[in-house]
Amino acid sequence: MTDTLKVDKTFTRPVNWITTSFMLAFHIGAVAALFMFGWKPFLVAFVLWWVAGSLGIGRVATHRMHHQNTDKEGDPHSPQDGGFWAHMGWIITGKAMHNKLDSLLAYVPDLRKDKFHCWISEWHWAPLTVLGILLLLVGGLPYLLWGTFFRTVFGLHSTWLVNSATHMWGSQRFMTGDDSTNSFWVAILTFGEGWHNNHHAIPQAARHGIAWYEVDPNWYGIWALRTLGLAWDISLPKLPKFGKAKVTNAAVPFKPVVEETVRQEALGD
Repeated sequence: MTDTLKVDKTFTRPVNWITTSFMLAFHIGAVAALFMFGWKPFLVAFVLWWVAGSLGIGRVATHRMHHQNTDKEGDPHSPQDGGFWAHMGWIITGKAMHNKLDSLLAYVPDLRKDKFHCWISEWHWAPLTVLGILLLLVGGLPYLLWGTFFRTVFGLHSTWLVNSATHMWGSQRFMTGDDSTNSFWVAILTFGEGWHNNHHAIPQAARHGIAWYEVDPNWYGIWALRTLGLAWDISLPKLPKFGKAKVTNAAVPFKPVVEETVRQEALGD
């Protein structure tokens, strides 16, 4: 255990006390929610977990950076730097989650032109604060603890499992040249994001679940919006002929990541 902690990058970097303090407070609130269980607060938390959306420009930038440098130098959250680092260490140390970090701006030239995304990236805490106040007024402390604290912590850890677990355990359908895997249990927790090897094979595709048994609620929602005429320009490129990886969790080099990858993704090419 001690050796594991020594090699994890989290323990070699200074702690970001502002982010860490908020994370600690939310985890305490999530634990407190367990002692104030009620079916109505639980249902509120479940619904809000389902509809919770954007994390802003900073998240998009680190995601694109991850795709350009997957599981090698420059990947902001690779398990090769430690499992805890990949899960949340990269967030609570240094400036990895600073939405104004200059090194991230080059990865989001498209979103920087969108006023709404610029606003939500700067004021990402405002909707959550307003929601928390409303929940407190409507249902009291149980609604606040379940609908804000527990729901947020559960959603964050589920999302972080995509960064950590799906690069450590699972199976590979495509030879993507990295450690990305498909994980059923992570897919269930993230509405389809757990089919991560599929995503790395075709990163621009709106659909992550390819086979009929690969549950992908995110895609079902997108399909419904497209059917109703509320969503358009949906990216569904054809599957690449990468072939299958014969050994579970064994990435087979296919092709190097080129500098144009991020620019093409930003421009939608």
